[in-house]
Amino acid sequence: MQTLASFLLFLTVGSSSVAPACAADNTPPPGFVALFNGKDLTGWKGVLKPPLDNPAHRAKTPAEQLAEAQKEADDVMRGGWRVEDGVLIFNGNGRSLATVKDYGDFELYVDWKIGPDGDSGIYLRGAPQVQIWDPSQSGIGSGGLYNNKQNPSEPSEIVDNPIGQWNTFHITMIGNRVTVELNGVQVVDHVTLENYWERDKPIYSTGPIELQNHGNGLWFKNIYLREMPRREEKSPTEKPTTLKKPLTVPDVGPANVRQPVQTKEHTPKE
Repeated sequence: MQTLASFLLFLTVGSSSVAPACAADNTPPPGFVALFNGKDLTGWKGVLKPPLDNPAHRAKTPAEQLAEAQKEADDVMRGGWRVEDGVLIFNGNGRSLATVKDYGDFELYVDWKIGPDGDSGIYLRGAPQVQIWDPSQSGIGSGGLYNNKQNPSEPSEIVDNPIGQWNTFHITMIGNRVTVELNGVQVVDHVTLENYWERDKPIYSTGPIELQNHGNGLWFKNIYLREMPRREEKSPTEKPTTLKKPLTVPDVGPANVRQPVQTKEHTPKE
């Protein structure tokens, strides 16, 4: 199967020029940086133990206490996350992983795969989440903004590749609005990401990218990000400029589409 590094051709925003394809895994295309270097956990940190995983709680916590909590979280991180053959692997033990740096508006590419009954997600600005899970269990595909209450939370269709095969997200976040492409198909279109942590407030202006876990094995690679200049929020009728080239070529067709079923709110896991 071709994944992002071997297949990605992208259009530069505001230009019709096409950049060359990436030469190897974990090698970012021009204009992007690799959040994962393919070798070690440089640039990443462990997510703090609750309640300090909540940004609102962290903002009220003394720096000395946060430093001690981060030391504990990094110890936990090293027991659960490792790098093997250019792949970032979670063994099912421990907590989620976060970038050391915070981000505002950005484009993000992520290659990921899960096992049977797998469950994960990508936190944007430290808030949940772009959903990753096994569609055969939920009846809903990956890519939705799962924790939304007032705005759409489900993807438009199921386009996940079969369990155990690589998938590619292309996520664009501008202001509080998110667009998600999964395996080259747009499944979320300019939808507001709600603030899970403080429902009465808009999403935070900056925050880390987080790789969520729910106690099962996970695999990630080719995590590329391009920061975008902050600008005024577009109206709901306007669309962010996104890259339309297909990112992952499936070996087989998408999983059978099933009717959505009611699911419980996906809460962050320690």
